[in-house]
Amino acid sequence: MSGEVAELVAERARRFGPLPFDEVLELALYHPEHGFYARGEGAGRGADFLTSPEVSPLFGAVVARALDDWWDWLGEPDPYVVIEAGAGIGTLARDVLAANPACASALRYVLVERSEKLRERQRGRLPLEPARQVLGPVVTGPDPDEGPHAVKGIGPLATSLPELPRRPFTGVVLANELLDNMPFKLLERGPVWAEVRVGAQLGEVLVPAAPELAREAERLAPDAPHRARIPLQHQSADWLRSALGIGGLALGILERGRVGTIDYADTTASMARRPWTDWLRTYRSHGRGGPPLADLGLQDVTCEVAVDQLHAVHLVSVDRSQNEFLEYSGLPALVAEARRHWHDRAHVGDLEALKHRSRLSESEALVDRAGLGAFRVLEWLVP
Repeated sequence: MSGEVAELVAERARRFGPLPFDEVLELALYHPEHGFYARGEGAGRGADFLTSPEVSPLFGAVVARALDDWWDWLGEPDPYVVIEAGAGIGTLARDVLAANPACASALRYVLVERSEKLRERQRGRLPLEPARQVLGPVVTGPDPDEGPHAVKGIGPLATSLPELPRRPFTGVVLANELLDNMPFKLLERGPVWAEVRVGAQLGEVLVPAAPELAREAERLAPDAPHRARIPLQHQSADWLRSALGIGGLALGILERGRVGTIDYADTTASMARRPWTDWLRTYRSHGRGGPPLADLGLQDVTCEVAVDQLHAVHLVSVDRSQNEFLEYSGLPALVAEARRHWHDRAHVGDLEALKHRSRLSESEALVDRAGLGAFRVLEWLVP
């Protein structure tokens, strides 16, 4: 058990009473000194878990092709701002840029990562520029009425920020396995809906849910069986409102483009019919971790994304599996290319040949319908 986070939770529970589950997760994952991500933990080989970008650079190469398609759909704007929320150590950004997409000359890639330690690790993997160089620069034209405008054709440029930039832009907000790490409230069905809170002894305490939470739970899972549990993912919903600029919550204002998220997902009603430990999972050292209240700050805590709760913010425009997204966006062509290179160099058996052979097995992992391929890719279009 992480002494620092556990002590913080216990001390706050003694002062204020049992803490909401989302408040405990906020401390465990994002406390600025002792949280799991603040300590520089997360995805990567030798870290606690692997996401698709760490499985293979093919994932970034396919995302680069998708960015080209979306750029074409927008009419090839310059600058073309791509914001990757929850960018971690920058693996996806590195692989996208390495794929040399057609949009490169217009591309302004913004990595958004809350963890200062993870942002520090990005600097050793990517050529990062000051934010003013990437989100600018602007010049004033010879015509005074023309006003300042962005310099074109100077991409690709990349920068890293702790939060979404506070300026309007045209482009894409992309979040790969971010929403599943956002804190959530936890409710349990009984004679009445109860909220699961955490007491000073770091155990669960059930308290009657506030009327607005009980109404929300009943609306989302009216047929939930006795003792069923569901997440109320208010932070994920607020993040989507911010990305889309809905309800005055806009941080970065997406004028035109799309928001895309990639996560394992379900509906609230379906989760209510499953054991809650199926959809609320912990990870540590590339394996399953302990109970969510154990080892606070030392293990990742994730929750499947309730798609219906995001639908309540704004109806999704495109909903498909990662398998379908990768197939549609060009993975088969990249795999065929790797297979040709492997056949051409198999008799040599050098590192180049082995790299292409590895791509073949990596591609299978990315589209595996029993694993990463079952992730849901959700897109909201802003035409």
